[in-house]
Amino acid sequence: MKLYHGSNILIDKVDFSKCHPFKDFGCGFYLTDNIEHARNIAFRRFMRFGGKECVSAFEFNYKEAAEKLKIKIFDNPSEEWAMFVMMNRSEDISHPAHDYDIVIGPIADDSVSMSFRLYQDGYISIYELVNRLEYKELSTQFFFHNASAIKFLKRID
Repeated sequence: MKLYHGSNILIDKVDFSKCHPFKDFGCGFYLTDNIEHARNIAFRRFMRFGGKECVSAFEFNYKEAAEKLKIKIFDNPSEEWAMFVMMNRSEDISHPAHDYDIVIGPIADDSVSMSFRLYQDGYISIYELVNRLEYKELSTQFFFHNASAIKFLKRID
């Protein structure tokens, strides 16, 4: 399976020290199977930090990883997914907030941030949050949490 990482630099080797905390699935290395989404992220990183727009491609051996690692998959936005994202974004709990090696699921990008904020502020229920996301086309993200997980990624051109 081919995955992409958008940034303002090419990624040859994953450096977890450069990963940011409080993201959807925690602090780790994020990729997507949607090259257009990766290109958009690369553009935003370039505009914010300079460098150049770069999309790094990786081959992911899911079958082998699934035999050896702890993987969580969210097929679509759900109450469980929303609570998982909010748990990982929370600064009020200890991190890492879970023990999965890899997490796969929808990206809670800028287009859904307002719905998350409305839920967190108590204006809508978790049911309404998920309902608002049901018909959105959300890209899929692949989160690699540790060195054991990235062993199943191979950088390709």
